[in-house]
Amino acid sequence: MENEGGKFSDNYKVPNLEKGIFILELLASSNRAMTLNEIKMEVKISQTTAYRILNTLVRLGYLLQNETSKKYNLSRKMLTLGFHAIQEQGMLDAVLPKMRELRDIVKETVCFGVMGEEKGLFIEQVLGTYPFCFVLAPGKLLELHCSAPGKAMMAFMPESTRNTHLSKMNFERYNANTIHTKEAYLEELETVRRNGYAVDLEEELSGVVCVGAPIFSYINAPCGTIWISGPKDRLPKETIERYAKSIMSVTQSISFELGYNNG
Repeated sequence: MENEGGKFSDNYKVPNLEKGIFILELLASSNRAMTLNEIKMEVKISQTTAYRILNTLVRLGYLLQNETSKKYNLSRKMLTLGFHAIQEQGMLDAVLPKMRELRDIVKETVCFGVMGEEKGLFIEQVLGTYPFCFVLAPGKLLELHCSAPGKAMMAFMPESTRNTHLSKMNFERYNANTIHTKEAYLEELETVRRNGYAVDLEEELSGVVCVGAPIFSYINAPCGTIWISGPKDRLPKETIERYAKSIMSVTQSISFELGYNNG
C-alpha cells in the first residue's frame, strides 16, 4: 500500500519473502550453484531461516539441490518465468516444433535463446541424435561478440539498441579465434546481415562450431534466435552453408507465425 508520498509503507513488508527473492537474485547473478552456508553468509541470515527458505523454494520447484554436493541452483521453472516476462506468451509453443524439425534435418543439438539485459540468454534445446552431442545448462548466458546467437541478434537490432549493448561489451578474448575489437566485430555484423545467419568458428570453445539465425517479432525486430552446435569435424564450410539455409527457413517460418512482416 502506498503512502501520501507515493512510496510503499514498510508496515507491509514481508521480510522472509524479501530474503527469498534476494536468494534467487544471488543465485542468478553468481551463475553457479551455492551451498546453504554460502547463501547464509551472503544474505546475512541465520542457518535456520536460510534452510526454511531454501527448502520452500525447492519444494515449490524454483530451486534444485544436488544430492551429492548439497548445493542449490535455479531450476528451469525460474527460467520459464523469466522467459514469459520478456517474450510473447506463445512463443515457445511456436518455436519447439520447428526446433524438432530442424534437429531431424541436421542431427545436431538445436538451441533457442533471447536477449537478456547485457548478454544473450539460453532458453531451450532439442538434443542432437549423434552419440556425442552438446548439452547446455538452462539459463546459460551467451556472449554477444563470439557466439552465433549473439551475433545473429546484434546484427539485426535497431541501431540505437545495438549501440547500447556495444557500449557495455568488453570483447573478452577466449582464444586466438575470438573477435576482440569493436572494429572487427562491426565488420562481422555486416557479414551476418549480408548472409542472414551468423557463425561461431571456435571463437569461444576450441573445436566447437555454431550456426544461428534470428527470429523476428511483429515489430520487425529480433526477439530470439535459433542455432545449432556441433564439433568442427561435423561442420565444415560446405555443411555450414547447407545447414544455414535450413536454419533460416525455420526462423523465417517462426517469424511469420509471430506476425513478422518482411516489408
